[in-house]
Formats: sequence, structure tokens, C-alpha cells
Amino acid sequence: MPTVKEILQTMDYGPAPEAESHVAAWLQQHEKGFRHFIGGAFVASKGKTSFDVTNPARDTVLGKVAEGTAEDIDAAVKAARKAFPAWSGLPGHERARYLYAIARHIQKRERFLSVLETMDNGKPIRESRDIDIPLVARHFYHHAGWAELMESEFAGYGPVGVCGQIIPWNFPLLMLAWKIAPALAAGNTVVLKPAEFTPLTALAFAEICREAGLPEGVVNIVTGDGATGAALVAHPDVDKIAFTGSTEVGRLIRQATAGSGKKLSLELGGKSPFIVYEDADLDGAVEGVVDAIWFNQGQVCCAGSRLLLQEGIAERFLGKLKRRMETLRVGDPLDKSVDMGAIVAPVQLQRIRDLVKKGESEGGTLWQSNCALPAKGNFYPPSIFVDVEPSSTVSEVEIFGPVAVAMTFRTPEEAIQLANHTRYGLAASIWSENINRALDTAARMKSGVVWVNCTNLFDAAAGFGGYRESGFGREGGREGMYEYLKPDWEKALPAAEDAKAAALSVSPAEAPTGNALPTIDRTAKLFVGGKQARPDSGYSYTVKSSAGATLGQAGLGNRKDIRNAVEAATKAGGWGSVTAHNRAQVLYYIAENMAARAAEFEQRLASFGHNAKAAKAEVEKSIRRIFYYAAQADKYDGRVHATRTRNVTLAMNEPFGVVGILCPDEAPLLGFVSLALPAIAMGNRVVVVPSPAFPLAATDFYQILETSDVPTGVVNIVTGARDELAKTLAEHDDVDALWYHGSRSGAASAEKASAGNLKATWTNQGRPISWLVDAQAQGEDYLRHATQVKNIWVPYGE
Repeated sequence: MPTVKEILQTMDYGPAPEAESHVAAWLQQHEKGFRHFIGGAFVASKGKTSFDVTNPARDTVLGKVAEGTAEDIDAAVKAARKAFPAWSGLPGHERARYLYAIARHIQKRERFLSVLETMDNGKPIRESRDIDIPLVARHFYHHAGWAELMESEFAGYGPVGVCGQIIPWNFPLLMLAWKIAPALAAGNTVVLKPAEFTPLTALAFAEICREAGLPEGVVNIVTGDGATGAALVAHPDVDKIAFTGSTEVGRLIRQATAGSGKKLSLELGGKSPFIVYEDADLDGAVEGVVDAIWFNQGQVCCAGSRLLLQEGIAERFLGKLKRRMETLRVGDPLDKSVDMGAIVAPVQLQRIRDLVKKGESEGGTLWQSNCALPAKGNFYPPSIFVDVEPSSTVSEVEIFGPVAVAMTFRTPEEAIQLANHTRYGLAASIWSENINRALDTAARMKSGVVWVNCTNLFDAAAGFGGYRESGFGREGGREGMYEYLKPDWEKALPAAEDAKAAALSVSPAEAPTGNALPTIDRTAKLFVGGKQARPDSGYSYTVKSSAGATLGQAGLGNRKDIRNAVEAATKAGGWGSVTAHNRAQVLYYIAENMAARAAEFEQRLASFGHNAKAAKAEVEKSIRRIFYYAAQADKYDGRVHATRTRNVTLAMNEPFGVVGILCPDEAPLLGFVSLALPAIAMGNRVVVVPSPAFPLAATDFYQILETSDVPTGVVNIVTGARDELAKTLAEHDDVDALWYHGSRSGAASAEKASAGNLKATWTNQGRPISWLVDAQAQGEDYLRHATQVKNIWVPYGE
């Protein structure tokens, strides 16, 4: 046995095994197999199939778990639906008591849950014990507080209903907490499907729910594989789907839920940049890399897998990093001296190996630690690629393993371009002692979370979620609560309508009666890039009043016109960086100019068939609504979240970018204003398809835009067939969000087509809004859908 002196000289770690006897005894109690948790009880599956759950570090079977069927999902949904009225009807304080009780029971069983998680998942016990399980308890404590404050902090909102939740295998119990805690706090009931590889802590949590006295049916857990999850997504009585997993599966879920009316949040993959400037604390940044890519064996959706190093320090930094890699210990995850545990399953290990082989075949140079790997189990050494291009496979594809790639840059501008050169947008980490440079870089990252001089920090008080193909929606904090709430006015809307849109005719209109000299014709054109433009098709269609009288012609826009409009909107990206005060001044100017021409707009609405009183009311409300969003432009603030660590965590509202907007036929002027103005007030650029039946109010409006200092490309107007143009906008990869008001089938088509780049969508599902009613057609809900929240973590103190 070595002496203390010898140990201090070698700094070798001895084994420090964590006891597993209590978990082994619990598994022995369930040696006949685990059952589903439905309606407050553990019940046998409707099917006869089960599957083995294995310990990835030892290749041993931990237990047998029921393979959930569609019938099992149906039983769980029915139990959740039955429990919903009573649970949602409880005062917030009573729901808070239940959440608090769950948090306390988790804390009492922290060691047991940590060991079980490590055995099931393969992550080191230090991570499950010190990070995962304490965060699980934190989420239930935090959301107990939101339940307590529901009536005051979320006035006018209520629960969505029955929530279907599908979680991944990399943080099994923590992902469960991220989803169940806010859902319950808001008054929803839940059907959760844990990952096939790691269901055991979810089933242990079910026991905690019973122990805490949670009412039957509030939480239901059905185990199974992808088919079980698909049955949950497809169930017609589920009101919301929350999914964390791969972008490919997220895309399938977006398509499967299109037109169903289900609320949807997706937290998907990532390929996150880790930027190191030459003035960074290099030793600190090296430790940051350890946490960024070798934490949880790199099986982290926000892993800092792309190292971007400033040229002046790249060689020195890589030398330090290589030396640090040699000190990492890979082995039995129940050993408290181990830094990296096992990959979750052989199939994932093989995927990592295949991608690494691909990287080498494309010319990348691979560095791997010389650490010894256990002979048994799914282990892979810490690895890093150099000599790679931004377009190489290992630079673009999410490996989801302990493999990083390193590239260099010269200037901050180049670093930002490289960092944003990805279809993902989940997280970024920035290392610099120059706070101005760090914050400027953070503000320009296209990602939902940015860490400054730190990485992989999480807390229940701060929202987490992505941009682009990393999904939409947030988990945690105030912003995460909204994912499980619905405005009361939305619930009161009438049933969906699906009237077929009338065909737009390009045939000549009826000849006017009498021998009067014809008026000088003014055919309404499109408005693209600050200019009036003829449609690419060369066609115009006849616009008629509600009584059938011919009012004029409007351009029949097509796919190419949408392309041109999106290109113009993309070029106007500077609008998002204009100060909120300056945006407000432009919006006030729009309102002033519209007020000066109010009589003209009233006449236009009267020509559609409005009576004089209705026309006047719609114009006055339109002017008032523009003033409202001008006022909100510099009032809709972000927040500083109170996280547990010593960070100033800034929750910043940012525009999506280019937003496609499809307007309703009812209230043709007011509907246009009510949708376009909140979007541009928040810094977005818009491509608007006005009411196909009555587009002339919108084409009159572009004369207001031309005289109101609205920058070129901020507002683009393409008239034509709503559903045809909606599909084109939804499919366009440079459109970042889509709002649709029209038929139910049109909404379904738009949502399905949006799956390509997983843009955020907001549709009325064919349910008409009362545009004159402020509670429905104006307010914070519109601003929230016009923004995405970026959380920037800035540490302070020594």
C-alpha cells in the first residue's frame, strides 16, 4: 500500500467505490419486472412484451421493463384526463404543497437516486450525486413557488390540459423534473415516456409520487421505445407534447402534430461553439473544455463540441488541453475518482466510432487520451480533432460523445461567423477577460443559452432552449412556465372553421354599366424591399366587395415573389439591432401618417362592405394598436434571473429574424396591423400575405410605410392565395417563424411544412379571433410570440 508521501508525489487516485447495496436490493424487489405507473398504481402492460435494461459500464441486466403499447398510452391518457379537473381546480397553494413534498422526498433519497442513475445511464457518480439529483430537487422546489404564485403572476392564463412528455437518456431524472415540475405547477396532468435505455429513475420517481400522496392520475409513466412515444404523440386527447431528443425525431413530431391543435415544445440537438479569445484565462478555459465536452461523456445536447481558438494562443492552448486530457480517468462510473463513465449503449458507442472514422477519412487529425479503458462495458476515450474544416462531417454533425473539434480564427468577427455557421442554435461558451468583447460576442450568438467564462451551468430559474433546428420553447424559469399555460381568451374562441378559400380569378371583371368615362386605373402591386413591384407571374386577380362588386385588381404573388420578399427581409437584418427607442419612433410615425389618412382607409373598408360605423371603428382601433406597439417597443423588457450560482443571468428578448405572416379575411386592415406591428416592434422583419379577399387595405398601407421612415425590407407585402403562399413561407429555410390565420386545413399544412428548419409557428387552427377585442388581439402574448429568449450567464466575484 503506498504511503501518503508517495501519493502526493504521484497524485494517483486510489479506488473510491460507491456502495450500491440499497439499489441492488430495490432491483431485487422488482426482479419479476417493472410495470407502468397509471392512475396512481403500478399496472401490467396491455401487451406481453418487455425489454432488458442494462448497466452500460458492466454489460449486466438491471431489470426487465414493460414495453408500452397504444392501449397502455390510452389508459394513461384517460387517467390523466380524469384527474385534470380536480388537479387544475386546486388553489395554487395546494399544488405547491405537493410539489414541495416531492422535492423533500427526492432530497431524502438523493444518494439512492444518484446510484441508480449512474448504474442505469453510465455517468460518473460525482455528476449524478453533485449535479443531476440536486438539480432535480431544485426544480421541484422552484416550481412549487410558481404554483404558489400562479393566480397573481400568470393572471389570465390557465393550464393546457393533458401533457404528453418524452424525455431522453442523457439526463433521465433531470429531464423528467424539467418537464413534470412546471406542468404540475401550472395545473396540468402528465403522461411521461422515459427513454428506452434509462427508465429506472422515472419508475423510482413514480414511487416517490405515491409516497408524497400525489393524487391518482396526475402523473402517469409508460415505459417503451419509439413506438410507445409515437402513440403518445398521436393520441387525440393529449393537449401538449414536450419532447427532448434528436432533431430528426423532433422533425417527425412536428409533422405528426401538425393541425392537431396540440401545443408543442421541442428541445433538440446542438453543435455548440466554445470560443477562446487570446486574452482568456487559458487554464480556466481548459477546465471549461473538460466540462463542456467530457462532462457526461459528451452526451449533452449543449456540449461545447466546436472549439474556436484565436490563432495567437491556439498552439499553446491545445498543448495545455492535451496534457489535461491525459489526466482524465475513464472507468467504473461508481468509482468516485473517475472523470468519465460509460457510453449509454453499444449502438451509441458504434455511432461515435463511425463518425470518428469518417472524420479521419476526411483528413482530420485525431488526438485521444492514452488512458486505460475497462475491458468490459461501453467506454470511449476523451478525443479531439484538429485540421478540420467548418464543413467537415465532425464539425457539422452532432456526435453526442466525448469528441471535440478544434479550429482557429483571427478576428472576433470571424469567430462569430464560425460560431453561427451551423443549423443548430442551442448554446455557446465564450472565454475572454475583456467583458466588452465577451458580451458583444454573446449578443451576436444565434443560440438560446450563452455562458461567459463558464459552461454547462443550469438552474430551474433560468430558461433553457434553442434557436433554429435546436427547437423552440423554453424549459425553466418564467419563460418555461408559459409552455404549460394557455391564455383564457384562447380557450373561449369558437369552434374551428374550415371553409374552403375562394379561387382567385384572373379573368376580366364584368364591364361597368353606363357610358361613364372610366377612372384612371391603379393596379395594386406587391411591396418588396421598400418598392412597389409587379408580381413575377404577371397576373393580377379581381378583388370584389362582399356584395360582389368589382373593386380593383391585386397582384397574384407566387413562390418567386416570396423568395424575393424573404431575401429583402434578410438583408434588412440591421432592424433588429436598432435601439428599441428608435423602433418606437418609427412606429409612432406610422400611426401619425395613418391618422392623417384615416378617412381614406374608412372609405376603403366601406367599399368592402363595412358600414360607416364599423369602418370607422376598425380604422381607429388600427391607429390605437400601432400606438400600443410603439409604446411596447422599449417597454417589453428582459429579466435578470435569480439563479443559485454567482452569475448575473440575463434573460434577453430577441427577435426571431424573418417572420412570415398570413392574415385573416375578417378585419382586413386591423388583422394586418395587429399581426405585423408586434413583430416589427420587437425587431423582426416580416413578409406579410394580407387578406386574399380584401387585400387593398394592405396595399394602401404600403404608401404609409413609404412615408414613415420604415427601413427598406422591414415590411414586405405579397398578395395572393393565402394557403399556397403559406406553404412556400413555411418551407423557406430563411424564414425563422410563421404566424397563420386562416382555415384549419391551411394551418395544418403550414405547420407540417415548417418541419424543414423547425421554425416556430403560431396558428389560429381555424378559430376566428375578434380583432376589435384587445384581450384577444393585442398584448403580451403577441410580443412573446415575436421574441425568443436568450439567457446569458455572466459570472462575478473571485
